[in-house]
Amino acid sequence: MRRLALSVAVLLLASGISTPAQAQGCPRLRVPGAQYQVIACLDDLTTAGTVGSGHTNPADYAGLTHSGLPQQSGVPGVQVDGYFPDTSRTNTNHGWNHDSQFVIRLPENWNGGLVVAGSPGVRAQYANDRAISDWVLAKGYAFAATDKGNTGANFFTDGVRPGDAIVEWNQRTTQLTRAARTVVAQHYGRAPREVVAAGISNGGYLVRWQLENHPELYTRGIDLEGTLWTVRGPNLFTFLPPAIKGYEQQSPEQIVAAGFDPRSDFLWDYHYTVYWKLTQRIYAAELDPSYTGTEADYDYASRPAAHEAVRRIALTGRIGRPLTTIHGTLDSLLPISQDSDVYAELVRRSGRGRLLTYQRVEAGNHVDGLVDAHPDQLVPLVPLLQQGIAR
Repeated sequence: MRRLALSVAVLLLASGISTPAQAQGCPRLRVPGAQYQVIACLDDLTTAGTVGSGHTNPADYAGLTHSGLPQQSGVPGVQVDGYFPDTSRTNTNHGWNHDSQFVIRLPENWNGGLVVAGSPGVRAQYANDRAISDWVLAKGYAFAATDKGNTGANFFTDGVRPGDAIVEWNQRTTQLTRAARTVVAQHYGRAPREVVAAGISNGGYLVRWQLENHPELYTRGIDLEGTLWTVRGPNLFTFLPPAIKGYEQQSPEQIVAAGFDPRSDFLWDYHYTVYWKLTQRIYAAELDPSYTGTEADYDYASRPAAHEAVRRIALTGRIGRPLTTIHGTLDSLLPISQDSDVYAELVRRSGRGRLLTYQRVEAGNHVDGLVDAHPDQLVPLVPLLQQGIAR
């Protein structure tokens, strides 16, 4: 990606720590705790402008939205890019080769709100730019996003103990939320009237975890197909291995028994090739690194060390702020019956059911990019996510 132009940005360094400065009319801002930051005054904070100016990376969000998603544009304001202190270097955006990168966007016409997001999958900080950032900026919200502290298919190399990399995802989201709240107050002269946690897939997991563990930081949350981790299951380890084995043995019955909707069978070839085996492999490397067998033969019930690692990141359903969950019935990576149906029940059992709005969407799949390949069989979910955020 093109480096940020110094004609519209200023690099802030003082003994390795960022300090406030002003350049070419840009405001003085300091991101609390940031080691490195860049401030830019932009004519358009949406991807309609940032792709050309080098203030986003289209590779981060490729495939997450369908071609019919309207393009927002014409939102002038301030963008702050940077990173918090970290020892890992998986994120190559800007040539920084440094993790815990973030982006904060502050529109000129602010509506008083702030939306905070963590990246889906193992993508970097611009992954939500088309799905979330463009939309909320056009509605007047400030926006902040984090790369979660590690990125890419080898994210599991970050940390020492099993689960460390995912534990960091939660910590970095909390860190950015606190920092973004402060930056918003610096810039606009008052605290945000609402702070919304929003995310897709792993980003949705972060929303759930934040509302369970740091509800004081948020007004509400909205997750699209958030990943579910529970110690006893279900979780990725309980449904992906049998689905993989069923596919390899040409047994659709096994895939259905694992929790996948039989009507999603037209998506199984793609998901086996692109998602199922890779996802199982890299999460086993993160949460159960001593496992050496095949993806299909993984047996979570017989792996007590994995149970202990999952316990560190598990969800309980004890949310402390209103949450909207959206999930598609034809999700072929995180089947709805093994994920959001279960999480909704966890919320109800915890006595927090009044805080949950749950939308089960017929014919929704895990990534909206597949809608373009199957327009007569799938419906996009990102528009529902957007409407839920900026309601």
